[in-house]
Amino acid sequence: MRYFSAVFFITFFSLQPIMAQVLSNKQSFTEADTLRGSLRPERNFDVLKYHLNVKVQPEERFISGFNTITFKAEEDLPIMQIDLFANMQVDSILYRGEKMDYDRKFDAVFVEMLPEISQSTVDSLQFFYSGNPVVAKNAPWDGGFVFDKDEEGNHFIAVAVQGTGASLWYPNKDHQSDEPEEALIEVAVPNDLMNVSNGRFIGKEVLKDGYTQWNWKVDSPINNYNIVVNIGNYVHFSDTYKDLDLDYYVLPYNLEKAKTQFEEVKVMMDCFYEKFGAYPFEKDGFKLVETPYLGMEHQSAVAYGNEYKKGYLGNDLSGTGIGLKWDFIIIHESGHEWFGNSITAKDIADMWIHEGFTTYSEAVYIECRWGKEEALEYLQGIRQSIGNTSALIGSYGVNSEGSGDMYSKGANLLNTIRSIYDDDELWWKTLKDYTETYRHCTITSQMTEEFFDKAVATDLKPVFDQYLRFSGIPVLQLKKDQDGFSYRWKADVEEFKMPVDVLIGGKELRLQATDEWQTYPGNVNLREIRVNEPEFYVNTAVVD
Repeated sequence: MRYFSAVFFITFFSLQPIMAQVLSNKQSFTEADTLRGSLRPERNFDVLKYHLNVKVQPEERFISGFNTITFKAEEDLPIMQIDLFANMQVDSILYRGEKMDYDRKFDAVFVEMLPEISQSTVDSLQFFYSGNPVVAKNAPWDGGFVFDKDEEGNHFIAVAVQGTGASLWYPNKDHQSDEPEEALIEVAVPNDLMNVSNGRFIGKEVLKDGYTQWNWKVDSPINNYNIVVNIGNYVHFSDTYKDLDLDYYVLPYNLEKAKTQFEEVKVMMDCFYEKFGAYPFEKDGFKLVETPYLGMEHQSAVAYGNEYKKGYLGNDLSGTGIGLKWDFIIIHESGHEWFGNSITAKDIADMWIHEGFTTYSEAVYIECRWGKEEALEYLQGIRQSIGNTSALIGSYGVNSEGSGDMYSKGANLLNTIRSIYDDDELWWKTLKDYTETYRHCTITSQMTEEFFDKAVATDLKPVFDQYLRFSGIPVLQLKKDQDGFSYRWKADVEEFKMPVDVLIGGKELRLQATDEWQTYPGNVNLREIRVNEPEFYVNTAVVD
């Protein structure tokens, strides 16, 4: 019991918000939420490229620099909304060499475009800024910079802003629906430190003021919150997997541990390539970067702070022991490269697409290495963290996520869908087709639901509706009658229907259950009926 309590505590107070700082459970929303979360006319432009150039002063906890935003106007654009947290200073905004007038409201900056930008115009503006960014109190569970020191007293700095917003530290169009096609990231830090950002390292330049600028180039679409700085006294080592470059940046005293621990990456790639398709960002390579916080899925520069332990900081979130066989942060955060980074929810209300699929990828990895039975046991184990108190999908247009159940409940929903398919060859084909069809795309929950629904004869619409848009899960009701037993679903969705496998006297039977009573003939003791719980996440109740 003591071990279970520790796992329960970690699950509820650590895992649920991890990598999703948006889990605020807000019920009402403000104008600031709408400015951040909606696609207003002032956001009618497509970001093509960011050129981010910043200087980080560790002692002062101060950053300064500019972001050149190249864009294409999707409509006539008299005013542009660029997002930057209110505590950061706007130094100037240049368009075609001229300083632009602007207004600020909450965390949005409204730039008056004179002359007005016409539809389909491709252009750029340069946004200079500075200030002391928000410092995270407990990253990654809240957003902000982490200004720390390593064991040898060197500055150890990183940033994690998912949900909170990349505009916390640099100006951008801070909405998940729009990703620049490329990014140039130039970061100046004191000479005794290194900066590691996303993409490929393209060189460094020693400046005249005791600083060195480290330059990185991203050649794939990338979401705002994935663009990062990682600053420390790093050492670098590398490896390859097929044609993919693997690069690792760690603190010197952890080098030997890292060389051993990170061997799991190639084992993971074997599994994920088979089940999800090739790594989505081969042009930018794959990196693990040691950070002063637990972890985050930063594209091509995955943040790693799991202390070179198996499990989740040495704990098993499933309570089964299976979670102690592998490094949680390596597997979970790298799984996000497919689900979250390559396939991105347009609105964070649909963040279950990120977290449900990625949590399911943990079970996929277990199945690749240790078999389906252990994968199902793990999925059952993580159900202990599910509260079923609010819907997985949040409110659209106001930067609002759904329930923290999106992790474990989302994964168990996918496992239930697989069981409904009842055809593993079709399931794995559909899952890989999904990752390849929507590679480097921003999508909606509806697009995801329709994709998996079209691949199978069974109507999955009521299943997705129940698990995503209502707090509870369906209950299979059973009752004894003269001719055998009767069964039906009790659910929130009208005319709910879903097949389910049950065991009767050790024999498996598939019931095509609906919300209407149906009868199964025969002399059956209700206590002998067992739902195949490892494969179907449902409840069961005997009624009079």
